[in-house]
Amino acid sequence: MIAKVFFSLYGFFAYVIALWGQVWFILYIGDWDFLSSDIHAAQQTSTSSAIMIDTLLILLFALQHSIMARSWFKDWLTRIVPEPIERSTYVLFSGIAFFLICLFWQPIDGTLWHANSTITWWILTAGYLFGWIFSVFATFIINHFELFGLQQVYLYATDKPTPTNAFQEKLLYRFIRHPIQLGVLLGIWITPYMTYGHLLMATLFSMYIMIGLYFEEKDLEKELGEVYTRYKERVGFMLPKRA
Repeated sequence: MIAKVFFSLYGFFAYVIALWGQVWFILYIGDWDFLSSDIHAAQQTSTSSAIMIDTLLILLFALQHSIMARSWFKDWLTRIVPEPIERSTYVLFSGIAFFLICLFWQPIDGTLWHANSTITWWILTAGYLFGWIFSVFATFIINHFELFGLQQVYLYATDKPTPTNAFQEKLLYRFIRHPIQLGVLLGIWITPYMTYGHLLMATLFSMYIMIGLYFEEKDLEKELGEVYTRYKERVGFMLPKRA
C-alpha cells in the first residue's frame, strides 16, 4: 500500500515537473513582454562562451532524452528503479533538462528578423502557438498519459494489468509518422523575433530531433518488424506523401 501511494505521488510529481519545464521552455523562446528573462535578452558573455554553454545544454538535453529512451538503459534502470516509475523517472529528468536550458541559456545578440507590425507579430505568434498545440495534441492521439508515465503508476496502484500497445495509425499518424516532432519544429522556428541565440537553439534542436528520430525508427523497425517498414513506405516522415 505504501509503495502504491509513493509511486502515485512520484508519478504525479514527475508529470508536474515535466509539464512546468515544457511550458516554461515554450514561453522562454516566445516573444512575450511579461517575462523578466527570455531567449531574446541581451548577451551577457562572449559569443564563443555563449555558443559553448548553449551547445552543452542542448547536448545534455539530447543525451538525456536519447539514452534514457533506449531499451538497454531501461533494462539497467529497472534494476535500480521499480518498473512502474521507470517512465516517470525519464519524464522527471526531461523536465529538469528543460529547466536547465531556461535557467542557463546564454542569449546571443544579433537579429535575423523582428516583426515590427502588429499583424505580422500575431501571424507568426499564431504559427508558433499552433506548432506547440499541434505537438501536444499528437501526444494524446498515442496516449498522453502513458507517454508521461501517469498510466503506469495508475495501473500499479489499482492492480490492473498493463494493456498491450498494438501499433495503430490514428488521425495525424495516418498521414505523417512524427507529428509531435513536427509541432516542436514549427514551435521553435516560427517566431516573430529571431535572434542569433534563438537561431542557435532552433538549429541544435532540429539536429537533435533528426538524429533522435533516426534511432527511434531503427528501434521501431526492430520491435515491430515488417509492420513498421510498410508504414514507413506508405506514410511520410513529417510531410504527407503523395498518393
